[in-house]
Amino acid sequence: MERGLVHLYCGVGKGKTTAAMGLALRALGAGLRVTVVQFLKDGQSGEISPLQTLGAQVFAGSTGGKFVFEMTAEEKALARREQDTVLRAALAADCDLLILDECCAACALGMVDELLLKSAVLDRPAGREIVLTGRDPAEWMRQAADYITEMRAERHPYDRGVGARAGIEY
Repeated sequence: MERGLVHLYCGVGKGKTTAAMGLALRALGAGLRVTVVQFLKDGQSGEISPLQTLGAQVFAGSTGGKFVFEMTAEEKALARREQDTVLRAALAADCDLLILDECCAACALGMVDELLLKSAVLDRPAGREIVLTGRDPAEWMRQAADYITEMRAERHPYDRGVGARAGIEY
């Protein structure tokens, strides 16, 4: 790939991470090197182990099992430092496809150094494809994107009380 492009999967509907991981699978099948960064997640969702088995490098920072709105100021500061450390480690990895899963939310919530994240996208090596996922992308993310796919929720089982299911939602 001569010029890596930027993909943005955003919106309030289901499927942003799923689309990104499907692209990771496709890239691995084509012999590309894939790195995944999961922000605000623990790196334990169902797709991670198979992707690692196929050769993807995965980096995830812990949030201590809490949502950001549940965290104390100290917990937020610690989680942000972890997210920044994870991003720096991932940027040191040589890859063709870099997936920054939930980076939109991490950025909007102040849980990652925005300048570091912006540099990861805008100053990427030639040929590196980048995927950004999450709700509420920053305007610079929209401007940088070559592809923008917005997921819209028309109906979701959660609205009827059906919880997240292993292998389907995570």
